[in-house]
Amino acid sequence: MTKFTENSAKSAIGRRKFLAGMGAAGAVLTLPGCESLGGFSMVDAVRRLLYLSSERAFTRLTAPGGFWDQQVAEIGLSNMLGTRGGVVSSILTSTIFKDRLEGAFADVAVEGAERAAPLVTDAVRMIGIQNAIALINGGPTAATGFLRDSMGTTLVEAMVPELGQAMRVASEPLVGELLAGLTGINIAGVAQNVSTNVDNAIWSEMGIEETAIRANPGATNDPLLIGALGAGRLL
Repeated sequence: MTKFTENSAKSAIGRRKFLAGMGAAGAVLTLPGCESLGGFSMVDAVRRLLYLSSERAFTRLTAPGGFWDQQVAEIGLSNMLGTRGGVVSSILTSTIFKDRLEGAFADVAVEGAERAAPLVTDAVRMIGIQNAIALINGGPTAATGFLRDSMGTTLVEAMVPELGQAMRVASEPLVGELLAGLTGINIAGVAQNVSTNVDNAIWSEMGIEETAIRANPGATNDPLLIGALGAGRLL
């Protein structure tokens, strides 16, 4: 088995474990939290909406090719590093080299999403929701926007050191060649750019999923979301 194949296999196993962990977290959030209230809880509905939106978003973003197919095609090195000197130019002018480099950085981006996922899940579980009815009745991405505002720069700050380290020890030789060939490169700065792009992708994808759930809550087969978002919602 080649090193590339081994790395691909490890990546696939890691993603399966990641998604299994997301499912376990979901089981906690989908417990009937409103039973003790003896009725329907809009706070529970908002949390369920946010969790399902995030679960779907991270599933898509961490799927093979997900970042390229969905949001972060512009995470390519030419956008982050520019064309510094002959080394970058010679590498980036070769299509096969550029594709391999972008693929390596896509893997780094996936690592960022995997790092961010449990932070989002924890935030959904712990967030204080002052006006759940307003969020339920808000725009197509109202709940996602509320969660993002509540978390601020938490995801970016958590991802930067992890992704900086991931770039330093990247298994793709071309990444090492590129970084070694550049003088004065600020890996932390590149990691910041990657993390910001991943952060934007996460929230964009969550917004897309929230919009889809609101448009067709029946497709979720979730009585709580159907009751909150459907035609007969309790207000």
